[in-house]
Amino acid sequence: EAVVRKGSMPTHVGLILDGNRRWARERGLNERVGHKYGFEKLKNVLRWCWELGIHVVTVYALSMENLRRDQKEVEELMALLSKAFTEVLGDQEIHTNRVQVKAIGRLELLSRDLRDTIKKAEEATRGYDANTIYVAVAYGGRAEILDASKRVVEEVVGGKLRLEDITEETFAKHLYTAGEPDPDLVIRTSGEERLSGFLLWQSAYSEFCFIDVYWPEMRRIDLLRALRTFQMRKRNYGK
Repeated sequence: EAVVRKGSMPTHVGLILDGNRRWARERGLNERVGHKYGFEKLKNVLRWCWELGIHVVTVYALSMENLRRDQKEVEELMALLSKAFTEVLGDQEIHTNRVQVKAIGRLELLSRDLRDTIKKAEEATRGYDANTIYVAVAYGGRAEILDASKRVVEEVVGGKLRLEDITEETFAKHLYTAGEPDPDLVIRTSGEERLSGFLLWQSAYSEFCFIDVYWPEMRRIDLLRALRTFQMRKRNYGK
């Protein structure tokens, strides 16, 4: 940790929380129990990030593909998300660390009750500017790019934007994470080495670290090793 703290810290870290079900299955537990343990682990990891000075974290909580899982599992995931956003309202760490909470994705696919709960959490933390958590829910990277493209087209058709003025910077302003720096580092647990549609546009120049532990097993030392790996890499953006 002393070595990591002396190095350059990523401003924005993306987390792909993978392996909850396999972790539970290998322990003879119901697969869905893994999500509950994963949620508790997320609280710890976010706390570690704030302590280390990582100010923006995007969490891949629920993909659009996840919505096609067994209905019972989807219902339990939705209930867990509702619990998570409800806890934001009374979580002292959220308020002490001035953490702004935002949900990104096709939220219209969620139930009205869950959308209302998310809105309350976002409104309760809207004025905070020290740290930010993006919770990607009902999210897909291709869907995000498609939605951004539609908004750009609408502005062109409406005369608010000229075709020749469309640049990468202009396009980025229409993404869900508009205004935030792209992730410097994306961490995925469980040993799988793919993005699964996570922040496809934003991660063009991100460093990736694939950790061979299931998400509920994630330890502080695992995060520190990922950060040390990031610090050892030279980022020249093709120059």
